[in-house]
Amino acid sequence: MDKTTATSIFESLSSGVRLDVYRLLVKHGPNGLVAGEIATALNLPPTNLSFHLKAMTHAQLLHVTQEGRFQRYRANLALMQDLIAYLTEECCAGHPEQCFDQAPASGCCDSSSPISLTQTESIP
Repeated sequence: MDKTTATSIFESLSSGVRLDVYRLLVKHGPNGLVAGEIATALNLPPTNLSFHLKAMTHAQLLHVTQEGRFQRYRANLALMQDLIAYLTEECCAGHPEQCFDQAPASGCCDSSSPISLTQTESIP
């Protein structure tokens, strides 16, 4: 990951609505949600949500697939893991393995990532 990509991700997530959307989609894992389900869950008007989903897809935070007349959105978890790795690659003088608990990941994500999901659970 490079600085430009990381900045784009942070800019996209700086909106409270987009952060809520991303966190909701993370909860639903690989199944994701269709746009109407996202709008209902977050009590958002569809036109407002459409704008945010487009921006997040452009920033590569979301994957979208067409299912008939619906679009299913999924969080790009690999991109988020890349962002975490980018942010922590210089941790402990370039030895991030010394900075984090090496407990195995909870099965949702690749356990070879530099941070486990158990460490992020306490983040509000």
